[in-house]
Amino acid sequence: MLAETICSAAAAAGLGIAALTAYRRRFLAAARVAAYALVPLGLVLTGAVEWLAGTAFSPVAWTGFGLLGASWLVFAGTRAVERRRGGGRGTRRERRTVGARQPDAVAPPAAGEGRTGSSAPADDFSDIEAILKKHGI
Repeated sequence: MLAETICSAAAAAGLGIAALTAYRRRFLAAARVAAYALVPLGLVLTGAVEWLAGTAFSPVAWTGFGLLGASWLVFAGTRAVERRRGGGRGTRRERRTVGARQPDAVAPPAAGEGRTGSSAPADDFSDIEAILKKHGI
């Protein structure tokens, strides 16, 4: 009941300030102040303030928040331990495929085999260098 009264008073004060701002012919600023002033009144009328006040003073709700925090700490702690050990999400899948027959891997091409023509590795970035020079970088 007190929270609703405070929100209603804040909305009335904000609307009064908006009226004074409009009187000074600053209509855009007055519209913004009025919009901000209507937010607490809207929260009161939707019942959000009553729900929030009921939740804030409820020991059952705080116990629930405490349990949510504890579960988050457990999740974060287990993730930290998992990272520290070097394990990850893929380790379980890798363990399953260790005994399975895997297809032969294709070896990567040797240093000069995969290239066509006589382009050297330094020439790979020539087009990028041309673009950078064009833009003066």
